[in-house]
Amino acid sequence: MAGVNPTAGAGLNSVPAPGKQTVASAFVDLRESGWAQQYLPELMEKEAEVFGNRTISGFLAQVGAEEAMASDQVLWSEQGRLHIKEVGCTITTLATNICTKSGHSFRVGDTVVANATAGTGDGVTIKGYVSAITTDTFTLLPYTADDLADAGYDATTVFTAFVFGSEYKKGQPGRGEALEPGFESFENKPVIIKDLYEVSGSDASAIGWIEVSGEEGQNGYLWYLKASGDTMARFSDYCEMVCIEGELATGDDIQAELGDIAGTEGLFAAIKNRGHFTAGISSAATATENLESFDFILKKFDAQGAIEENMMFVNRDVSLTIDDMLASMNSYGTGGTSYGVFNNDEDMALNLGFSGFRRGSYDFYKSDWKYLNDANTRGAFEGEDIRGVFVPAGVSSVYDQMLGKNMKRPFLHVRYRASQTESRKMKTWITGSVGAATSDIDAMEVNYLSERCLVTQGANNFMLLTD
Repeated sequence: MAGVNPTAGAGLNSVPAPGKQTVASAFVDLRESGWAQQYLPELMEKEAEVFGNRTISGFLAQVGAEEAMASDQVLWSEQGRLHIKEVGCTITTLATNICTKSGHSFRVGDTVVANATAGTGDGVTIKGYVSAITTDTFTLLPYTADDLADAGYDATTVFTAFVFGSEYKKGQPGRGEALEPGFESFENKPVIIKDLYEVSGSDASAIGWIEVSGEEGQNGYLWYLKASGDTMARFSDYCEMVCIEGELATGDDIQAELGDIAGTEGLFAAIKNRGHFTAGISSAATATENLESFDFILKKFDAQGAIEENMMFVNRDVSLTIDDMLASMNSYGTGGTSYGVFNNDEDMALNLGFSGFRRGSYDFYKSDWKYLNDANTRGAFEGEDIRGVFVPAGVSSVYDQMLGKNMKRPFLHVRYRASQTESRKMKTWITGSVGAATSDIDAMEVNYLSERCLVTQGANNFMLLTD
């Protein structure tokens, strides 16, 4: 057809620059692109969501809660063990059955079970009676052997012992000392997170709309506020990512150069410092080996709080590995299909995406964690050391030093700074000369601020999956 430009609209296929960069690839020539031609290109006003839902936040909303705080730090105490156990006990004087453990908690009259962990008698278990103590020593008399040497121990023996009761003679006075309940105190500090979106007054007055879609209530036509919405979504993700990835600043250089930049303890750091980690559950292992990895996890949890329900937030590789493991454990999984199992029946497609299962006395609920899969967050790393996290379900009872009483809270919860006049949970304000002028800057600036930290209570009940 005469007058038709076959290249009309070709210049519109530009690549937007991620930042404020006047690069050629992001430039649209209104004349050469076809806007000045007789036949205008067809414009698709709805923005294409080529990366789907780009936000990665939501993890803490599933497993935790949020609570205000009025101080620069949050303090909490966690209960210690109820029963008495001493590790690394040695034998000082074999002839008189005197053993050494610095600062032990044994008392005269205690009956104990001892198990050798190193040296002569390794693996031998005896039961004995504590007949005398000092600050760092105790005398252990075996019940069924003449002395410790007769029981199979010698000066090289190292043993672990725990108290299982006590025994007294008729008319003998009672305990000479009481035990104070053990506890540990922890603290964390909030960090201030900021971001900024800016648009010039001239650009803000232009008319150029595009239809966008986002979270509920965010659909419609926007122009310059579209970029503001992206900034807000990214800032919301940062607020969660800080609570996950945060580290306390202990390096010499960062302390020397920045001083008040103290950091905060995130979820991963808390588990690495006070929790557990395992390299098990791997696609390179067999189903039996992966099941053994779960048994290892169960034994670790048995030794801790024994929280029966645990949520697994894992990356794609671990998720599929668990599905394959469970499918192989199904007696009908090889050479056939299962009906009436995992909500499947004869008229349904077989569902191999297992979301929960029970092993021993523990229930596990699996969920893919987008943060570990996203190509611009943890999913960007090859051979990443963190492949998933086990989070105990339910609440923990702790003593809150700010409130002065015991409280029941989720094991994970976010604390943000707030008072009667100021809330820094998620704060936004507008400055500049666009709209209601607050300064002589010929622009509109949208400011974002939050001050928060994560409280990880009972980190001994958490576990990281690592490489």
